[in-house]
Amino acid sequence: KRFGPVKALDGLSAEMRGRLIGLLGPNGAGKSTLIKTLLGFSRFTGNARVLGLDARADVAQIRDRVGYMPETESYLAGMNAVELCTYAGELSGLPRAEAMQRAHAALYYAGLEDKRYLKIEGYSTGMKQRVKLAQALVHDPDLLVLDEPTNGLDPAGRNEMLDLIRELPRKRDISVVLSTHLLPDVERLCDAVVVMHEGRLLFSGPVAGLFGAEKAQYDVQVKDGGERLRVALAQAGCDVLPNADGLVVTLPEGQDADLIWRQAVTVKVQVRHLQRQRATLESAFLNALES
Repeated sequence: KRFGPVKALDGLSAEMRGRLIGLLGPNGAGKSTLIKTLLGFSRFTGNARVLGLDARADVAQIRDRVGYMPETESYLAGMNAVELCTYAGELSGLPRAEAMQRAHAALYYAGLEDKRYLKIEGYSTGMKQRVKLAQALVHDPDLLVLDEPTNGLDPAGRNEMLDLIRELPRKRDISVVLSTHLLPDVERLCDAVVVMHEGRLLFSGPVAGLFGAEKAQYDVQVKDGGERLRVALAQAGCDVLPNADGLVVTLPEGQDADLIWRQAVTVKVQVRHLQRQRATLESAFLNALES
């Protein structure tokens, strides 16, 4: 997908599978462009399928089975939440009575049952985000696509929104694609992740696979003889850095902590502490960027 000379999507090929999929990347990575392409809002070169449906030929069927929560504000001035969600249900093909019934149910799920008759333009940012979630759910879709759903929320509102999203696969029997630039949101919720940068695919698969791309790193403390152990580990192919408490040892690919123990025995050094450093999604993401 191009915008003039800019390649917004550049040779991106991936298959997303999972109940809660993170679409991860910094602002400008192409996440929103990809979503709009898949939902038929934007022309593109190549092939794409959503729930087995062609993103060009089957746009109406895709929108019938997909709920979309856009990043930007998307309400009609003068409407209250019930009216907006009912209208969204009618646009999906529901009869008005059923659309209104589902609107009340979706707003209840989103925590807006006591505010549903107020005009949306008077809502706080958090309430507007909840309305967008409710309108995306009103037609009971098979797949829900959320574009930056925690944008503009304070910490309490962000936690509440993430809790709502976490419960969706279980309570609504729905799969979710969560598009975000916030690494902690993906780490907290998702079982699979697609990582994008500058319109390109960096990684696609289980979140654990993204962590697995990192080399194992250990904090090591010894009674004495730290320099002997450092030299031995370096000769064995490890990257070794001193820190205030001892050594930080990065193992070669395919090796585990047994290598450290073997070298310690060889050079007669007593290891007092050996612990693997906890990988973070941030470090895994940075590793994917560099690879």
